[in-house]
Amino acid sequence: MIFIVDSGSTKCDWLAIDKNGKQLLEKQRTKGMNPAILSEKKLIKIIKANTTINQIKIEVTHIFFYGAGCGTEKPRLLLKRVLEEFFINAEVQVKEDTYAAVYATLGSNLTPAVVCILGTGSNCSYFNGKSLEQRVKSLGYSIMDDASGNYFGRQLIRDYYFNHMPENLKVSFAEKYNMDSDFIKYHLYKQPNPNAYLANFAEFMFLNKDSEYIQNLIRNGIRLFAKNMILQFKDVLPNVPVHFAGSIAYLSQNEIKEVAKEMDFTVGNFARRPIEGLINYHSRKLLKD
Repeated sequence: MIFIVDSGSTKCDWLAIDKNGKQLLEKQRTKGMNPAILSEKKLIKIIKANTTINQIKIEVTHIFFYGAGCGTEKPRLLLKRVLEEFFINAEVQVKEDTYAAVYATLGSNLTPAVVCILGTGSNCSYFNGKSLEQRVKSLGYSIMDDASGNYFGRQLIRDYYFNHMPENLKVSFAEKYNMDSDFIKYHLYKQPNPNAYLANFAEFMFLNKDSEYIQNLIRNGIRLFAKNMILQFKDVLPNVPVHFAGSIAYLSQNEIKEVAKEMDFTVGNFARRPIEGLINYHSRKLLKD
């Protein structure tokens, strides 16, 4: 049994397949397993909370884990150790989530491209056909992650409190979310995963996308991301497309295409959930091996 795992900071999807790519179980979901922000103890607790995964753990022979927070060595090795200790019969591979975005958006045609993730967090890399190159080292959600779910959640809350949000949307926003200041501060400063908490607010944008305020908010976030991340690769942009993975990107396709026209880069493919593309990729790879 092979587990393919796609994890953000908010949620983590587990798909069990055989070597032919046949799905063996219903998709399992746990909380996000970001080793850059979670301790070993919390990572183990998240896995153990899923009964099905616990019941089949000795049957698992391979784990291909792609996740947020796995781009640097220390957290990546921490998570690898946790998985190896839990799945005692499994060969474990842990890679950053950008590789999942590469395989999902490029499929079997692994040609050079700039690949972006816009989900709970955000990221951007150049894939040269074999490996990834990043030109900006991430400092985490609090000062980076432009155009991500947590970025837009933060902007919405700020606009609500600074009275920049149109009055009709302020009413709807307060009806949908608890906007008590003490409640918000408790979740931001005293609870784990404040980035995931902020990202929950981003749904509001896509429920109110006919608003000019919302459209401008999305476009401005995409412009910031393009300026700070995509344009780091301006030397290759004339020759390669820019692919996007993640729910924020998928639901913002029109705005992304508008910004791409402004900034002169070519938009390629969109993948809302990279895990589907990972099944095809690993099935082919395992059959070759």
